[in-house]
Amino acid sequence: MSHLSGEVDDGSLRVDFDRRLKLEFHGTRITSDAGLPAYRELDDALGLTDLAGSTLSECRRGKNTRHLLTGLFRQSVFGRLAGYEDVNDAERLAHDPAMRAVVDRAGLDRRAASTSRMGRFETGWLTGEANLAALADLSGAWIDRVHARPPQTTTVPDMDSSVGETRGAQEGSAYNGHFGCTCYHPLFVFNRFGDLERRGLRPGDAHSAADWRDVLEPVVARYRGKTKRRYFRGDAAYANPGIYEFLEAEGYKYTIRLPANAVLQGRIGWLLKRPVGRPPHDVRRYHASFSYQAASWSKSRRVVAKVEWHPGELYPRVGFIVTNMTRPPERVTLFYNQRGTAEQHIKEGKNAITWTRLSCRRFAANAVRLQPHALAYNLANFLRTLTLPEAVGHWSLTALRDRLAKIGAKIVRHGRSITFQMAEVMVSRGLFRQILDAIAALRPLPAVRCRGVKP
Repeated sequence: MSHLSGEVDDGSLRVDFDRRLKLEFHGTRITSDAGLPAYRELDDALGLTDLAGSTLSECRRGKNTRHLLTGLFRQSVFGRLAGYEDVNDAERLAHDPAMRAVVDRAGLDRRAASTSRMGRFETGWLTGEANLAALADLSGAWIDRVHARPPQTTTVPDMDSSVGETRGAQEGSAYNGHFGCTCYHPLFVFNRFGDLERRGLRPGDAHSAADWRDVLEPVVARYRGKTKRRYFRGDAAYANPGIYEFLEAEGYKYTIRLPANAVLQGRIGWLLKRPVGRPPHDVRRYHASFSYQAASWSKSRRVVAKVEWHPGELYPRVGFIVTNMTRPPERVTLFYNQRGTAEQHIKEGKNAITWTRLSCRRFAANAVRLQPHALAYNLANFLRTLTLPEAVGHWSLTALRDRLAKIGAKIVRHGRSITFQMAEVMVSRGLFRQILDAIAALRPLPAVRCRGVKP
């Protein structure tokens, strides 16, 4: 697009397969992101980005500050929501009417921030120690605000790591043998609603459980005294006695996958023998529970074993779970298996928000860039879990972006209003109305003033 603001008409284009078709480009009079105001409406109802604006520290010292800190933060988050994962896209997004509309009320009357300004904001101002700490805490503050009505009585953090492939000589980049690539190795903690509670960027060669306390302990501290039932799930990478002891001291019930060894297999040897008779045509599952103490443990703990015999397979599939729950073995394994949703959340973050797109050279700058990606993921997940009607509640975050955020619209300006004439293909007017009504129900009720009482 040669003329970003669309003032110059270079004529229409034509296609040979049907010469009646004309292709015209109208710059800022057309947008492909007309669904972003729905996300902004939810943000406004809950006061999420306003909370960020009051938390982050202003690093600019001059008086000529064209863009407010909150507006820059919104542009950073909403750009990722719309699928623009890199600040290189900011130059064109600065002219986009949908982006300008969600940044602030004056946005449609002026450009949004440019690429250079967004680059300084993300890799300069936000990399300060105070702002980086504030960004890390912001997801928890958003989640507390969202789930304050009604208060939650159960918390189930799921911890898992992922891979973010790197290119070139990026600081902290290293080869990871498990993933088979040069990468970063971020760590994530999700709750049972799919919200991302906290995340941390680590070098590519970090162990899966490295720095677990830096990520998990703030989440546990935030829920301390707020919930009655507290649980934790993790895979075999977190089979660490330090984690067991920390969770036990905090009153958490946990299920953590335990790597198999000869001692554990010896305790269930009777289940590892092939059943007598003809091979079954369905899966046969057997469970066992026993007490076990590894050499590095200070005490014995309960271990639940599950053995599955699958048709056509010579050997059984065996898994062990260390737990302090008192449920029957079948219910323990069923509860642990639900941690697979954490892997699904990570995939959604990669596909819909592309939060592994960390292209800065400095490690600190990439650690900061991970934070707006995570906040964009949470805002999208809030919209899905709080406002979508049941008929479309199964939409993934990628489907939500492609069908809702990426609505095409023509912008028509009047004297006192601005109209988005929106396409009605995947999202109808009725569905959009339902989403806005659900958001309106989330707004706090206005304070009622008693008659005769002076303010």
